Amino acid sequence: MKILIAADLHWPTINGVATFSRNLAKGLSDRGHEVLVIAPSQTGKAYDEYDGNHVVKRVKSTIFPFYQNFRISPMPNKEVQDIIQEFEPDVIHIQMMMWIGIAAMKYGNKYEIPIVATNHAIPDNLLDNLRLIAPVSKSISFVLNQYGTRFFAKADYVTLPTQAAIEMLGGGSRIPVEVEPVSNGIDLSRFKPTKAADTLYSHFGIPKKSPIISYVGRIDSEKHLYVLLEAFAKLRRAGSDAHLLIVGDGTNREHLQNLSYELDIAKHTTFTGRVSDDEIIALHKVGDIFCMPSPAELQSIATLEAMASGKPVVAIDAGALAELCQDGRNGIICEKDDVDGIAAALTTLLEDKKLRAQYAKESLAIAGTHDINHTLNRFEEIYDQVISTKTRALPQRLL
Repeated sequence: MKILIAADLHWPTINGVATFSRNLAKGLSDRGHEVLVIAPSQTGKAYDEYDGNHVVKRVKSTIFPFYQNFRISPMPNKEVQDIIQEFEPDVIHIQMMMWIGIAAMKYGNKYEIPIVATNHAIPDNLLDNLRLIAPVSKSISFVLNQYGTRFFAKADYVTLPTQAAIEMLGGGSRIPVEVEPVSNGIDLSRFKPTKAADTLYSHFGIPKKSPIISYVGRIDSEKHLYVLLEAFAKLRRAGSDAHLLIVGDGTNREHLQNLSYELDIAKHTTFTGRVSDDEIIALHKVGDIFCMPSPAELQSIATLEAMASGKPVVAIDAGALAELCQDGRNGIICEKDDVDGIAAALTTLLEDKKLRAQYAKESLAIAGTHDINHTLNRFEEIYDQVISTKTRALPQRLL
């Protein structure tokens, strides 16, 4: 099968969309499919890149200042059209309703190529980073949701990573095509509940004898990490000897580092900055408790990875997090931005080793249902379905 993946966010950008689109491309290629990814250039100029077992066509781009290491391709129509004409895909899988995704939808429909579209984002992912438009954010959010409904109606099949994400899109009833929850999945063979190497602690300056509360992911405004820092400061003031580990990078890191000094927790907080894929896997082994304070998650690959690494979870009752952090089973769910509630949940787990072990075991069980191989199996079935039910234009119509 020839599969074209249109990805406005793709590696080396670090977030759930980029991670999923790369995992999908690699996994499908490993299964013998011919996969081509269209993604923004990392230099500004167009070029081809070989990412292990598949090709990434990098189209012209410009810097997008509101996300760390994120470039956009605002006028990719001609490039995307040429790539589709040359590659002649059997199916197109669009990852975002942004510029590359829009162009892929346009020419996929023009040439009658079956299209699968996955929605990974909600307006909050962008609006929390654009403080200047905060007064009109609700109106913009409404417009973006309406735009998303119209965009996905042009696809042949729509997926979102969780049922909660579908409900946030109106339950799928507004989209006149089939809508299904398909987990982003993770490679469970890479994440194991084993101990971290001693050298990892020394390399990142992490104390080995203190209990570790960890967060892994982008450090941007919509993640609400200030709430975690304030909750951690409350723990420290109450006499806890815990240490906070923040893994990742983003536009809000400098602000949070300054906040750690204001809260008098800088000496007890480690900001790793941007790390490699292998270091992310290793650092997931360090924490005793994983905390996700973000209210804007349609699934949260980082939380899944922590669970597959055997960690109990403290998370927010927002987005789709409650599907992963199941209150009283593998973690504790708190209200959005509830500093006292998060501090209390972390304290409960820090003080009860038996409960942490019980929740860790359940995290492993839940994560086991999100193996990337299940995800790849389902997408192969979806691709076969849309290909078999849609009349394709003859290849010469691509000319």
